[in-house]
Amino acid sequence: MSDDTPNDLPVDEPQVADEPQPRMELSQLKAVIEALVFASPDPLTPRMLYRLLNDEPKEDVLAALKALQADYVERGGLHMAEVAGGFQITTRPEYHEWVRRLFHDRSSNKLSAASLESLSVIAYKQPVTAAEIGEIRSVNTSGVLSTLLERHLIKIVGRKNVIGRPFLYGTTKEFLIRFGLNDLGDLPKIEDMAQQLGFDPPPVLMERAVPEEMLPLEEGDVPDGSPE
Repeated sequence: MSDDTPNDLPVDEPQVADEPQPRMELSQLKAVIEALVFASPDPLTPRMLYRLLNDEPKEDVLAALKALQADYVERGGLHMAEVAGGFQITTRPEYHEWVRRLFHDRSSNKLSAASLESLSVIAYKQPVTAAEIGEIRSVNTSGVLSTLLERHLIKIVGRKNVIGRPFLYGTTKEFLIRFGLNDLGDLPKIEDMAQQLGFDPPPVLMERAVPEEMLPLEEGDVPDGSPE
């Protein structure tokens, strides 16, 4: 047997540890965050930014985010708004009239006056039943509620603990996004909302809601989108 050792045997290369990525400069990190927020179809939360930028220290991401918000304060028609717990680049409210002109042909996406009135009732009185909405508005609301459910502006949050156990309705995250709100605490006064929508708010709508006992939805109790 020959003692010669073949020269073509594979030789294991020494493993080189991954070097940590260098930290981004503030200007670069701001640009990356701006691109992510702009490209995201939904408000981008800090948690999502931390995950996407996991090579960067959280304090750097937060500092860049705050600096970017400050930059937008000085800009013209856009600002970085806090919406539904995240961030979104939107047009400034004072320029909404011109933006509406751009999209005036998209009338099919607009809510009717009846839908807006019912939505305002739900927003300020939630959780609320269909019968209670109808009593406040003095009209049948079944068709309106179906529209709002289809648009994902409201959802069924439980059942009222009364005879018949009717569904209770509340607003959704999509509602916050649609109206540029960070949370329900950002809702304007009902008088201001009613004035914008062109209706007189019923006195009951301006009363402070009293929490009532609510039954949670049971398994298999998911509605088919039709109001009860």
